[in-house]
Amino acid sequence: MTISGRASMMRIYMGDADHAGGGPAYHAIVELLRSRGFAGATVLRGIEGFGARHQVHTDRILSRSIDMPIVIEVVDQEDRLRAVLPEVDAMIGDGMIVMLPVEVVTHRSGS
Repeated sequence: MTISGRASMMRIYMGDADHAGGGPAYHAIVELLRSRGFAGATVLRGIEGFGARHQVHTDRILSRSIDMPIVIEVVDQEDRLRAVLPEVDAMIGDGMIVMLPVEVVTHRSGS
């Protein structure tokens, strides 16, 4: 699927300790998005962050956290993102999901 022009980005903030379906929740979310034919998704691991509980998670040696920040980004048409949102929401523990308007300038599939 190729997208262009106005679209939306779903950004999911969570921890890498969240699990769904017997494995990491971020992996389950990516597999869900892939199975539904979304244009793509990217998982980013943060080096430091905090959430609603204000507990700092960091990769610094002296205070290494076992629940590092994870961000998943997926860009597609807003209606497709909103349709899968309840399933994604059910897969995350503590976290936050935001939707942002974006403009897709270039999207190449490599084929």
